[in-house]
Amino acid sequence: QVQLVESGGGLVQAGASLRLSCAASGRTFSDYDMGWFRQALGKEREFVSAMRRRGGTTFYADSVKGRFTVSRDNAKNTVYLQMNSLKPEDTAVYYCAADRSIVRVTSAYEYNYWGQGTQVTVSS
Repeated sequence: QVQLVESGGGLVQAGASLRLSCAASGRTFSDYDMGWFRQALGKEREFVSAMRRRGGTTFYADSVKGRFTVSRDNAKNTVYLQMNSLKPEDTAVYYCAADRSIVRVTSAYEYNYWGQGTQVTVSS
C-alpha cells in the first residue's frame, strides 16, 4: 500500500505558474511509477503526465507538452508537477497516482493508488 497526498493547487490567472506536489508514504516510493491525471467538471479523467520509477522517463499529454514538467525526489518521497503558462482549459482537479510496473502510463485503469486531488482553477 502507498498513500498519496497532493498539494499546491489554487486559483491563478492565465499565464501564471503553479507547482503541484504529491507526497507518498507507505512503501518504497522509488518502486512506483507515478502519474498525474486531471478531471474537469463534467468531463472524464484524463492523463496529464507520468514518470517511470527507474530511469526517469517522462510522458506528457500533447495538451501540456512544453508547459508542464514532471519530476520526482525519491529521497523526499515526492513527485512534482510544475505547470507554466497556465490556460483556463487547465482548470480541473489534479490527481496523483501510483503503481508498480505500469505498462500504459496514460491509462488511469493501471494505477491502483490515488490521492484525493487538488483543485487548480485558471481564470482568463
